[in-house]
Amino acid sequence: MPQELAGFYYDAEKNRYFPIKPRIPGSSSVLPSQNKPLSSTTQATELCPQARAATSRLLLLRELNGDAFSYDQGRHSFREEFHKLHASKPVVWRYGGTDTNLTRVNIHYSALEQTQINVQTLQGQMETELLLAGSIDCSLSLLKVGSGHHFDYGVTYIPDLVWPSTKGEAENDETPPYVWRPTAAPLRMPSRISSMRLCEKQSVFVNNDSKVQCALITTLGSETSGGFIYILNLQEPVDFTSRLDQRLHAVASFNHTIWTADYNSHTAQVAIGTNIGAALVDIERGTSKWVCRSKSDVLAQQFDQTGNIVLCGLRNGAIITVDVRENQERMVSRHTKHQTPHSSSGRSNQKKWFEVRGFISPSHTIYMPSSISSLVSLQSYDQYFLASSMDGSIKLYDHRLTKRGAVQSYGGHVNSHTRIQLEVDQSERFVMSGGEDCYLRLWDIKSGKMLFEEKISDSVPTTICWRRAQGSVVMEGEIRQNHNCGAWLGSEEGLFHMNWS
Repeated sequence: MPQELAGFYYDAEKNRYFPIKPRIPGSSSVLPSQNKPLSSTTQATELCPQARAATSRLLLLRELNGDAFSYDQGRHSFREEFHKLHASKPVVWRYGGTDTNLTRVNIHYSALEQTQINVQTLQGQMETELLLAGSIDCSLSLLKVGSGHHFDYGVTYIPDLVWPSTKGEAENDETPPYVWRPTAAPLRMPSRISSMRLCEKQSVFVNNDSKVQCALITTLGSETSGGFIYILNLQEPVDFTSRLDQRLHAVASFNHTIWTADYNSHTAQVAIGTNIGAALVDIERGTSKWVCRSKSDVLAQQFDQTGNIVLCGLRNGAIITVDVRENQERMVSRHTKHQTPHSSSGRSNQKKWFEVRGFISPSHTIYMPSSISSLVSLQSYDQYFLASSMDGSIKLYDHRLTKRGAVQSYGGHVNSHTRIQLEVDQSERFVMSGGEDCYLRLWDIKSGKMLFEEKISDSVPTTICWRRAQGSVVMEGEIRQNHNCGAWLGSEEGLFHMNWS
């Protein structure tokens, strides 16, 4: 008979000791004894991981059950629960001073993208993290992010902790990166930057077939001029002492408002959403053609994985699928009418007709309760996409089952009239969004469960970009990824950074 140990119970089947853990609130009152090992059912009930459960409990669950275990009438993965546990305990930092430019004019970020590029310094070239920041004051800025290389000129912004309230409460003690801005004035665009996308394409700037990293940038337009489409070349090393406009290429201009855009990596084409419909633009030639005409503004767009279909989210709440393949001109006279419960007054239940012309699939049209705010296609599951509307609804849809409604819903989001974007992390586990109540919220995509909900600022976090992975790929069996999960957020108060390890 093995010797008894205080605080442990002996499992005769496995011939080893296991620690006796305190009972989790809400679980069974039966505690493990030294003479009776836990049954499979009791194990799942006793040690069910909660949102704030300690990592040690998850480790114990894996020790007793392996990588997969059952609770709450379902099977769960230790790896997935581990990621959700850490996602529910992020650290949020604010970069004071990034809410104004060098002339003390409020910036109010409207678009953010993060990438790794080569930067030219006095010591030579070095790869560094870069933030592309667009704002409603028509400025485009390149901001350097890092911790080991400082420049002799420019402004360095040191972050302050905003969540949790004290450093002692934070599980992640990693030092946040600093943000550096050159002293040169940011590039002034013709009007407000309405969208920004990182993309890879066949090179416009060099005479070979290699792919080049670039950024797609659109401007909204103004009372005196329409919107523009630009490509920013990021392949060449960035020299912060040189002018940014030297690497900016104007692709096309329109006499219309450009609300949104998405890039098709298969064909080097851009889909834009305007106040009169959707157009497809060839960035090599600068030519364009309309693929959808609508009296309702196209506020959100997203290509599917094939690049043949673009989703268009309209102001009246409809999400239509448009086929953008060749021979669209033959169908220019085709009219497809859709009936939608949209009311111009917002008070009447009377249904209104709206007319859409183009290669539209009526059977795949979806109606949300309010104007579409954001669309995101999932890459791991090519038939799925996320959509949000301005009434606060966030839904997950399957292209094949649109008539059956949403596959998953995400509660708690607050919105009434603001174009707030959704953002999905690279692993496609989580979706995040700010709210009009100034709260930041994070949901698990598969279960729809909200993992984080806290007020981090006094302004709406309207734009978000997740930090992209760095370095080599980690084996599938590893728990931790090869990068620290985190995201950049922009609002009227400037830049925020959220991360967890």
